[in-house]
Amino acid sequence: MIRLAVRVRRDQAELVLAELLELAPAGVEELQVGTGTVEFAVYGAPGELPRLPDLTAAAGDALVEISTSETPDDWQERWKQFHKPVLITAPVPRSAAARVVPSLHVRPPWEDPHANDDDVEEIVIDPGQAFGTGAHASTRMCLELLLELAMHERAGGAFMDVGSGSGVLAIAAARLGFRPVLALDHERESVQAAHQNALENGAEIDVQRFELRSQTLPWLGAGERPAGSIVVVANLLRPLLMELARDMPSAPTHLIAGGLLRIEVDEVAAAFGERLNLLERERRESGDWAAVWLTVP
Repeated sequence: MIRLAVRVRRDQAELVLAELLELAPAGVEELQVGTGTVEFAVYGAPGELPRLPDLTAAAGDALVEISTSETPDDWQERWKQFHKPVLITAPVPRSAAARVVPSLHVRPPWEDPHANDDDVEEIVIDPGQAFGTGAHASTRMCLELLLELAMHERAGGAFMDVGSGSGVLAIAAARLGFRPVLALDHERESVQAAHQNALENGAEIDVQRFELRSQTLPWLGAGERPAGSIVVVANLLRPLLMELARDMPSAPTHLIAGGLLRIEVDEVAAAFGERLNLLERERRESGDWAAVWLTVP
């Protein structure tokens, strides 16, 4: 098995990650190297990895270093060590009117359930199927904001996950009582993974293949809105979020945008605010990453 690693400056990481996800939709490993450098890695058999000239041309001067190395035969077992359970602690209700929501324990199938299963929803995600397992800071913050939102939205409402990957956010929404739940992704592997993960978790989710650049988002056009509130979560990179802000047919009731670097949040929030009149409700930051919850006035 071959490991292809790309090292890049932290401030240019978004560009390289976007290219790698296009070429390797099954997932990208991320490691911090020093204070200002990130290493992204993909695995594959010889001949299955992305073509380096294409990646180099797309990333331009953001590219720092590319290297390949052979991994031992037991790499699949050792790879499991990188995927640990994540506990997203439920927020504390700040008023008597607030809804009590459970904590979320996101784990791979080979890890044990949470020791204290009272008021904890177990979500089992196979990280070998698609990008997005709950461990990345961006996904964790989206889950944190989703819990905050669910605490205030007592009736739940409709939920749409744009760029669903493994389906972890859509599954969490279904567990929190949102109905209907729609998961959209343009990668066939992600659609299959989200569908399978939903079945394994007993979550009722409609998973569809969707191309953000050429199709119109469901539910937000004329005459298409389901009754009640609509929550949209988009854990994407900045360029796609900016396209979403430009092309979204109408404003949802709530929007959670993740996949952002901290320096990008103000720009993206402003883009949704200027066109759709969405206002910032809450923000999360972890390391260099950030997520923001926007809502209608």
